Amino acid sequence: MTNAIEQMEEQNHNIVPPSPQSTQLQPLMLERPLCYGCEDNWTWNKRDRSQEVRLSGQNSRTVHFHPNWSKGTAGIRGNRVLNNGRYYWEIKVSQRVFGTSMMFGIGTKLARVHANSFTNLLGEDKHGWGLSHKGLLWHNGEVRTYTKRFKENEATTVGILFDGIAGTMTYYKDGQCLGVAFRGLNEVRDSLYPIVCSTAAKTEMTLSETRRDFVNLQDRCRAIIIQRLHSEKDLQALGLPHRITNYLQVALNPPQTTPISPVENLYDFYMY
Repeated sequence: MTNAIEQMEEQNHNIVPPSPQSTQLQPLMLERPLCYGCEDNWTWNKRDRSQEVRLSGQNSRTVHFHPNWSKGTAGIRGNRVLNNGRYYWEIKVSQRVFGTSMMFGIGTKLARVHANSFTNLLGEDKHGWGLSHKGLLWHNGEVRTYTKRFKENEATTVGILFDGIAGTMTYYKDGQCLGVAFRGLNEVRDSLYPIVCSTAAKTEMTLSETRRDFVNLQDRCRAIIIQRLHSEKDLQALGLPHRITNYLQVALNPPQTTPISPVENLYDFYMY
């Protein structure tokens, strides 16, 4: 029986009839989420992933799942801590959309990023919140219908808007808002991170856009300055005080392996 399931994952024969379109589907959005915010250069954490995940591309933003064949579920965690902020990111999914579960969402450090079985990994317990390509929402091992199933063998773009102030998470698909998916996320005390996972062999997801809201005027000013700096050398040439330089450097060269703390913690770099 197990061999038969594995063959289905590898050969792309897992065909399930589409579910009815959710009534939560909204009209085509006229304005992109957080369009008045700034770029947020986080990426996938190469030290916090399944062994069945490979990274490539600029800033390691492209995830390759099961590059040879699939024997389970593989995932990876982002290095952005989301709590108490407002963030939006988009994931471009290659045309290999099929299998038991391809998932997009968030989770704590306790959410698994690998399983030796084909499962809905993100949301299997209280540590994860996820949307599968079958249009289902998962959290705490419970599932509910959210939107229609993604078309198989057709590339798509999934957007996620996390609002840590209101405690909500909203999904977008190919420019359409699908409505609020989860609430109460502002009550989660553990650090939350972006996560993607897949059971399907040779699937690919690319982090194509990452934005965040401004915290205050200081944060907004820093974003404007960073737009005009092209390298570490440009920053050093300004001859600014050490504390200001450090504050700008955090945004100019974000870490790729260690978690990026919520922007509110950057007050530690305050000038005076």
